[in-house]
Amino acid sequence: MTDIQNARNKLQQAMNIAPAISVGIEELLGRSANGMTFVAGRKLGKQMTETAQRTTDIKEALEETRRVLEANHCLWHFEPFIPSDQDGLVKQTEKGAEVMLVFRDCMIRQSLFRYGHPQAGSLCFMMYGFFSGALENIMGKKTELKIIHTGENACLKRLFIGN
Repeated sequence: MTDIQNARNKLQQAMNIAPAISVGIEELLGRSANGMTFVAGRKLGKQMTETAQRTTDIKEALEETRRVLEANHCLWHFEPFIPSDQDGLVKQTEKGAEVMLVFRDCMIRQSLFRYGHPQAGSLCFMMYGFFSGALENIMGKKTELKIIHTGENACLKRLFIGN
């Protein structure tokens, strides 16, 4: 077993407790659990990117977010997705820009499947919060990540970056 596989196995073992905790939080707090974990994730995203390179370029900001995640041994591999009806990566709107992202190797999704807990709950909201906080720090703009589709092999999300 390689060092990467060994580290990944250790991380996965530690992540197995997270779905159990999220079930308890969701049962205790109901719908407010999502808001609570979003705020926690946002704070973590801001903390982890305190020393990150600042940029207003979306592609560069996504690469910097990836670098920060890898530096902190977080397995949230994502890549841009360009819908067939869209000319380029970034879709401009009146309120800002939108980018579609595919998350293929997500430690949260894998942990939820292993535990048998559905996606799009409080742990997913923690990830949304992380990306919002990280990209706000890196880009200096309000950002929001929303789920479009959850799945066994990948999730599709829309990243909104305000003007």
